[in-house]
Amino acid sequence: QVQLVESGGGLVQPGGSLRLSCAASGSIFSINDMGWYRQAPGKQRELVAAITSRGSTNYADSMKGRFTISRDNAKNTVYLQMSSLKPEDTAVYYCNAEVELGPLSPDYDYWGQGTQVTVSS
Repeated sequence: QVQLVESGGGLVQPGGSLRLSCAASGSIFSINDMGWYRQAPGKQRELVAAITSRGSTNYADSMKGRFTISRDNAKNTVYLQMSSLKPEDTAVYYCNAEVELGPLSPDYDYWGQGTQVTVSS
């Protein structure tokens, strides 16, 4: 079994910053892509940013220049540094990881429970 636990969400004023963390634990052989998604009320879940095991990154257009994704492979942890936050960034943020459970295992998709980010004055 694999668990993803997010932390770092909360209430922040417009223009402020937050750093989200997501730690994976359990029967992990290796982790390929990791990413952050978000879902606002009444909207579909959308990609925020993703990072490969080698550190290549991909961002949604509206997050480029404001958000930075990074990871620590030794700790099986992915981070999301969010700056210049806007009210429209308010959402539940979910961590995702593509996990191999063994040397010949396919990738399995795991999700965290989500952490609320609220941007409001």
